[in-house]
Amino acid sequence: MGAGAEEAALGYEQARDELIEVVRRLEAGGTSLEESLALWERGEELAKVCRRRLEGARARLDASLAAEQAAEAEAEDEEA
Repeated sequence: MGAGAEEAALGYEQARDELIEVVRRLEAGGTSLEESLALWERGEELAKVCRRRLEGARARLDASLAAEQAAEAEAEDEEA
């Protein structure tokens, strides 16, 4: 599975939980430099997934609010 497919398969909660685990492991120390770098890179990928999921949710919420406001404005115009 490529990075794009894996990213699409990861939900926000899954990515967040894995990111928390990555941070915990990095903070605990005891890993080699190579392992630490791999963890850091994975953490960066997971942070991007979380950011994209949140941005998508915000866009959907904004679109929903805009549609609701447009419907209310249309209803007011019809009443006038």
